[in-house]
Amino acid sequence: MQTGLILWFLFINVVGYLVMSDDKKRAQRRRDRTPERTLFLLAFIGGALGVWVAMYRKRHKTKHPSFTIGIPLLLFLNAVIYGYFLQ
Repeated sequence: MQTGLILWFLFINVVGYLVMSDDKKRAQRRRDRTPERTLFLLAFIGGALGVWVAMYRKRHKTKHPSFTIGIPLLLFLNAVIYGYFLQ
C-alpha cells in the first residue's frame, strides 16, 4: 500500500503542477481557463504540493486569498493524511 500511495503522491502532484502551469499560460494568452474548482480539487485529492509549488514558481493566483490561504491549508491536510498512511 505504501508504494501505491507514494506513486499516487508523485503522480497527482505532477498533474497539479502541470495543470496550474497550463492555466497560467492560458491566462497569458487569454484562452479558456481551468476552473478554480478543478485546481482546488487537485489539491484536495493529494496534489496540494504541486499546485502550491506551481503557484509560486509561475506567480499564478498569488494575489487570491482563497489560494494563498486555501492551498497551504490543503497542503497541511495532505501532509497529515500522507503521514498517517505512511507510518
